[in-house]
Amino acid sequence: MNILFICSRNKWRSATAENIYKNHPDHQVRSAGTEPSARIKINAKLIIWADLIFVMEKKHKQRIVKRFPEETCEKEIITLDIPDDYQYMDEELIGELNSKVADYL
Repeated sequence: MNILFICSRNKWRSATAENIYKNHPDHQVRSAGTEPSARIKINAKLIIWADLIFVMEKKHKQRIVKRFPEETCEKEIITLDIPDDYQYMDEELIGELNSKVADYL
């Protein structure tokens, strides 16, 4: 399964998620951001690639659905409700990600 994690700038939350799940034996994992300043910017190709999309906040889902209506219409997009309160690889962030993503993996 191809899994895509999305946050705003792809520096802390989604990048942490990609890092902790990148060696999962059953999944390919990538991450991206919705902002113009994102390290890796979300694009149609990434959305098409993904079987499952996790967004950190409701606004991220709204942005990608508005910007890529055709690519997202059949996609499962899960909002994790993880605020932008963490640094990259923060232990609390890792705990939040693991608890909220566990049911899907």
